[in-house]
Amino acid sequence: MKNNMLCFFGIALAFSGAGNVFAVDTNNAPVKRGGAVTVTIISSLDGTEQKADFYCPPGAAPDGTGESVPLLVQLHTWSAGYAQCAGPSPDSKSAKIAPDFRGPNRRPEACASKLAIQDVLDAVEYAKKNARIDESRIYLSGWSGGGHMALMMAAKAPQVWAGVSAWVPISDLAAWRAFHGPAGYGKQCDDACGGPPGSPATDAEYKARSPINFLPAAKGLPIDINAGIHDGHKGSVPISQSLKAFNALAEANGFKDKMISEDDILVMTRDEKIPPALAGETEKDPERKRAVLFRRTAGPVRITIFEGAHESEAGAAWHWLTRQKKGAPADFKVYEPKVKGKTADAREVGK
Repeated sequence: MKNNMLCFFGIALAFSGAGNVFAVDTNNAPVKRGGAVTVTIISSLDGTEQKADFYCPPGAAPDGTGESVPLLVQLHTWSAGYAQCAGPSPDSKSAKIAPDFRGPNRRPEACASKLAIQDVLDAVEYAKKNARIDESRIYLSGWSGGGHMALMMAAKAPQVWAGVSAWVPISDLAAWRAFHGPAGYGKQCDDACGGPPGSPATDAEYKARSPINFLPAAKGLPIDINAGIHDGHKGSVPISQSLKAFNALAEANGFKDKMISEDDILVMTRDEKIPPALAGETEKDPERKRAVLFRRTAGPVRITIFEGAHESEAGAAWHWLTRQKKGAPADFKVYEPKVKGKTADAREVGK
């Protein structure tokens, strides 16, 4: 089914209590957003000026004396830019940086290109130079197009992250383009890859920009993948994109027995339901507002299919990330919210 009705509007992973205010830097001057500012980072690949939204919590400046703090690297969606993620970190006590990574995925320079990948890494280095960052707690989060880039960065730089949270991600660009056809998001894929699939040159670009081809390199990294059961019907990214990404990671981590069968992937994607044989693999998660319909863990990787469509629960993403620490096993325990009734609202697009 093709569905071009859903647009990735300028909606960030807005965390409960973060006080995000979306703004656009139109004159290259710093734009303050709840203590966060627009900064300019010089690309270490091509020397161009790249924007990012940066927040350093009080007391974490490089010349301060307090403890080092976690860093959240927050990735914008497919059609947005860095200003979508404006504002402080989720708890205001952690640092946050939101790189532009070449903006909307409509140009060859964007869409998980080498330049875009380096922009994310350059943003991490900028944060480390401008705040006292605990390098054992550098977290990566993104949804939709940001989930696409989160999976790519997990594969391309697994040594950087303590944990990666990807929501409704795109993992196979060629398959996603086939879903949408030559218009809408399909055309944007073609614009980024130099044309439609079918020639050696464009096929190579589609492959190079698809995380599914590189995920085995993320072996051992805690990764949490989430998708709404109705996405692809009431949303733009079929859940097969998430399920197949989980399979690639499960196999890479030595858990082939945890891989989800192609038949079950087809049923979930096509029929918007969990097959009876998998219905018992669920979990009550009080940190979430959306019911967990199916959940499976394979070593350091987890897949959750929830009752919903193309959306994320940013509070749940942050709670999970903060429990991860580089060098420690992935923590997939279920916890009660610290403040009952204060979990972040689910963010939904296109309803």
